[in-house]
Amino acid sequence: MPTTLVNSIASWFLKKRFHQIELFLKYPNEVQIELLFNLIEVAKDTKMGKQYDFATIENYKTFTERIPVSTYEDYQDVIERSRNGETNIFWPTPIKWFAKSSGTTNAKSKFIPVSMESLEDCHYAAGKDLLCMYLNNNEESQLFKGKSLRLGGSKELCRENGTVFGDLSAILIDNMPLWAEFSSTPSNKVSLMSDWEYKMQAIVNETINENVTSLTGVPSWMLVLLNNALETTGKNNLFDIWPNLEVYFHGGVSFTPYKDQYKKILPNAGFKYYEIYNASEGFFAIQDQNNSSELLLMLDYGIFYEFIPMDTYGTPTQKVIPLSEVKLHKNYAIIITTNAGLWRYKIGDTVRFTSINPYRIKVSGRTKHHINVFGEELIIENAEDALKKVCKKTNAEIVDYTAAPIFMQGKEKGAHEWIIEFKTPPKDIHYFNELFDNALKALNSDYEAKRYNNITLNKPAIHLARKNLFYDWLKLNNKLGGQHKVPRLSNSRNYIDELLKLNA
Repeated sequence: MPTTLVNSIASWFLKKRFHQIELFLKYPNEVQIELLFNLIEVAKDTKMGKQYDFATIENYKTFTERIPVSTYEDYQDVIERSRNGETNIFWPTPIKWFAKSSGTTNAKSKFIPVSMESLEDCHYAAGKDLLCMYLNNNEESQLFKGKSLRLGGSKELCRENGTVFGDLSAILIDNMPLWAEFSSTPSNKVSLMSDWEYKMQAIVNETINENVTSLTGVPSWMLVLLNNALETTGKNNLFDIWPNLEVYFHGGVSFTPYKDQYKKILPNAGFKYYEIYNASEGFFAIQDQNNSSELLLMLDYGIFYEFIPMDTYGTPTQKVIPLSEVKLHKNYAIIITTNAGLWRYKIGDTVRFTSINPYRIKVSGRTKHHINVFGEELIIENAEDALKKVCKKTNAEIVDYTAAPIFMQGKEKGAHEWIIEFKTPPKDIHYFNELFDNALKALNSDYEAKRYNNITLNKPAIHLARKNLFYDWLKLNNKLGGQHKVPRLSNSRNYIDELLKLNA
């Protein structure tokens, strides 16, 4: 298909779609409430709809009083029934696909329902919006003159009882519209290979001779792939392989620890980075401006949002609020109601709002991935900002890390224990630790208070990880590739003890 024709079609779609985006930008709360009642109306005759009498819910207050906030554990039984072929339980149209999550928060896998509506009106709609926003901000783009190198699912799809499960990315690739498949590389056959290590080299072999203009994937795994491409070709930077490369669309994990490493292999000041925020449960937000790490919350993808302020999360005073009541710069846990039948579901992520007109967010962490054993409320955002600052000062580069508490014993104070794998280690790890401790104090007043005169917390303990430690740990736990992530912060020592043992 000629590039001019593709650009014309994209331009037409862009103008049409921008009118709809302008609607939720202008009337965000009205759009959200209307969406909620559309979901209630559609699902009123499901088993869940009858259980909670959706038909008589007339306002948001009744909705919150009648339907409880839920977790995966609350949904597990009905999801298993749905996977076995039972229909009309929590959503009226048959659920054929289930996204199997990486299960980093607990040992068992989660199977998140993916309806036809959520595929079309959420995941694929978001993909089109992402391209539209990028093209709108970069009119000289030559994106469609080449292909997008996508790094997706780490497992093939599995079929049983008439339903299908696998990585969300594998489900998306399997159902991908023709236009998207035409403009992507590698082929579906290579993308869906189950052996991750073999697949990585197969992707490199298939893509190094393509005209790649964009990259799409999780930063940690994409970096492994790109370094492999450089090693295979013997080139110094990625523009020597793909001279027309212009943008990297990334999400899944924070980009902060990897940004400097990407700049080294993509040494073009004009190269763009665009962040997205999606999960198995839905596609939530898109970077809508060049050179900005803020993400526009997308309010018309069939997802109704609610939030729990993290200062009351899990306490008797916990309060759930709608979008209209959020405040700037506060940390919130997200609750979603979706067009795949998840009702008031806690996804486990936390965000803070950087703007309210329009609603823009930054992902700040996970409700379960933080350290708060001593009242310090250390979140992933604090850790990554501090590490970035200290790496810059010490010319260090990080591959991966995790941290956990050292619990108090007898008269001994507590502390945080870190294990960090460096690509380029600092010359003096003790100086690095001192700078890191001070950076955390500057970013987090609760941490600073607990560290004051070592009242509660001693200085952090940092271990240098051997090369490929985290890769080997993921491989050992059958979590290589795709959407699998190293858990950054934990209130327990389960992960760090396993890693320390492997590091010995």
